[in-house]
Amino acid sequence: MDNFPISSNSLEKFYHINGDYFGRQYKEHLSDYQEWDQKGHAKEWMLFAENIGPQLSIDETSLSNGERYTILTNKAGKGRKGTIVAMVEGTGSNKIIETIPENLRETVTEITLDMAGSMNKIVTQSFPNATKVIDRFHVQKLAYDALQEMRIAHRWNAINEEPNAIENAKADGVKYIPMVLSNRDKKKQLLARSRYLLFKSGDKWTDKQKKRAAILFELYPDIKQAYSLTHSLRLIFSKNTNKSVAYTKMAKWFNDVTESGFKSFNTISATFYSHYPVILNFFDNRSTNASAESFNANLKAFRATQRGVVDIEFFLFRVANIYA
Repeated sequence: MDNFPISSNSLEKFYHINGDYFGRQYKEHLSDYQEWDQKGHAKEWMLFAENIGPQLSIDETSLSNGERYTILTNKAGKGRKGTIVAMVEGTGSNKIIETIPENLRETVTEITLDMAGSMNKIVTQSFPNATKVIDRFHVQKLAYDALQEMRIAHRWNAINEEPNAIENAKADGVKYIPMVLSNRDKKKQLLARSRYLLFKSGDKWTDKQKKRAAILFELYPDIKQAYSLTHSLRLIFSKNTNKSVAYTKMAKWFNDVTESGFKSFNTISATFYSHYPVILNFFDNRSTNASAESFNANLKAFRATQRGVVDIEFFLFRVANIYA
């Protein structure tokens, strides 16, 4: 049962058993839960020191009722057994330091993380020899969010334009005829339906998306410029392998963002200013936090099969059996 993240209730229709009863039997008798060596403290912390390696990822997740856990994973585990190094309740660096012996923490050479201040503090204080690498996809997401913020602002303007135009037509005693674009979209539809194409590279657009993008960029040149900025950032991460070259291109990109004057890009400007060296560490080994994000997704999917987490300690026992 520990090899597959399923619930006992899901076995009912296949084996004609009482799922709740079987679940209780598994917990109390069939599993090793009662003899589990981490049972007494699992809700506060779990440690699997044998899984530590030179390249780790750190992330946080919520199990139930908003309770946050910091999860340290080994990239070499690839989301299977040997992946979890530690799970600690909360996001405090002191708990990590207390949980993992110093000699093991000193063997870690690289940790990928997101831009949360708590994660940065944990890595700085707990792993003195580790290079921090901010995940490239979190950086790119800031640019995508800024672009989408501009699109949404234009869409609200387009939505508000229509009732005003209807009232003006009524005041002039003429019939209101909405403007229909060459691809048969109205402006507000164009802006709504352009959401997904702005996430993709232009060479991956369908023919319909290419036509919609051409109309969008003609009507809203600021969106075209912002899209160009996000696409340029994506290319810097995907095409460059030399850190010094990437540094030069990233500096130019930052200047382009500043010169654009787009308010929605203020957040990413501040982020680059604060995290520039750590963002550039990506180009040393091209390491990302994708493994941590994937593990987090698996954990959420497992939680969904349990229809929520009532007994956190037993849930963590099963998580440990599967991933540690």
